[in-house]
Amino acid sequence: MTFDYDLIVIGAGSGGVRAARVAASHGAKVAIAEEFRVGGTCVIRGCVPKKLYVLASRFRDEFEDAAGFGWRVGDISFDWPALVAAKEKEITRLSNLYAETLANSGVELIRARATLTDPNGVRFSNGGSARAGHILISTGGAPVLAPHIPGIEFGISSNEIFDLPKFPQRLLIVGAGYIAVEFASVFARLGAKVDLAYRADLPLRGFDDDLRARLADALRAAGVEHRAGALPTRVTKCVGGLEVEMSDGAPLTVDCLLVATGRRPMTQNLGLEAAGVALRENGAVAVDEYSRTNVESIYAVGDVTDRINLTPVAIREGQAFADSVFGATPTTINYEHTPSAVFTTPEIGTVGLTEAQALARHGAVDIYETQFRPMRATLSGRAERVYMKLIVDGANERVLGAHIFGPEAGEMAQLVAIALRMGATKGDFDATMAVHPTMAEELVTMRAPARRLGTRTNSA
Repeated sequence: MTFDYDLIVIGAGSGGVRAARVAASHGAKVAIAEEFRVGGTCVIRGCVPKKLYVLASRFRDEFEDAAGFGWRVGDISFDWPALVAAKEKEITRLSNLYAETLANSGVELIRARATLTDPNGVRFSNGGSARAGHILISTGGAPVLAPHIPGIEFGISSNEIFDLPKFPQRLLIVGAGYIAVEFASVFARLGAKVDLAYRADLPLRGFDDDLRARLADALRAAGVEHRAGALPTRVTKCVGGLEVEMSDGAPLTVDCLLVATGRRPMTQNLGLEAAGVALRENGAVAVDEYSRTNVESIYAVGDVTDRINLTPVAIREGQAFADSVFGATPTTINYEHTPSAVFTTPEIGTVGLTEAQALARHGAVDIYETQFRPMRATLSGRAERVYMKLIVDGANERVLGAHIFGPEAGEMAQLVAIALRMGATKGDFDATMAVHPTMAEELVTMRAPARRLGTRTNSA
């Protein structure tokens, strides 16, 4: 059979772009189709603009803390349209850079929506069509609004929050995942009155409970009003903004309602049924360890597969796919010890097992933890505490998890992940020389366990 391309990639996000570039470097003839802007969620409406807004929000603390170090800062004010414009300029630069990199790699960029017609066929919204030996689905995910709540259409998702024409003085955020808490932290520091509504007792389900509790306290200290156990039941547009009826009976009037209750794989209207591609119950593309679907010619990487929905994971999956299929180097991904960060203020950096997971899997664990006032806070007077926690296997002293809450926690988690992946023990941490004075030195100076959990065998 004659094909127009060796590979057609549907979706020019982080995973798709990496796969296209690497496949082309292996000699494949590659096209990538994108109906929106090149760069995907991360570059356009995710981690990049979000981190820019996080950095913007932290200047409030910087101005306040400066006085303790002898600086005298005059009147300050925040210009929301200026931040939005600066963000737009930067993501436009990055998107153009992604497109330029594709072109330099020999990848043809088709600016159109692509749908499958069969296991090797693709139809484009610009009227064209093509056939390829392999097709890669990398369309990512999209926010989900709760359709069962009357008036929820008046709310917005994380896609729209970056470009509001007017800064919301009163903001209700529904959700307790990392997107919800990050925006709660950002907008509270930028000057909004923020209410955070969620179903559970604490935010960030799935993270270590000690981090969850400390984050809840930090958000509260920043002015975020927690509405644990309460959710909207009806939203009505009014002259003053939005009237929101809550399940606890306490009404709210807000300027903006951000719904951050989850995301879904973007598999709708892609023609997957026509090609015979199997989906999981939640709509994600079902793949094997090589990112291959049940159809031999079709693969999928990134959030559309709902494995670990992080940009670096999608990039690694795209690389592994291209090396496996076009580089004659079969490659699978080891998802263990994938680090992650939550860019609240203070931020969270974590890698490995939580305390509950470690105890369930290993039966006996030692918990090392420390909390202290960072040096910066000694002069600024800010009531800020850093918290660090190591979870150690009670049988062999291998470090199973590291959890950090404080400034630059994400940076530290990236480096600790290397040690955990290499199987470092608590003894290895103890034998590592500290860098003083730093916050990170506490990771190698904790000597006595704070708690010993579980039942130990005689050989432990």
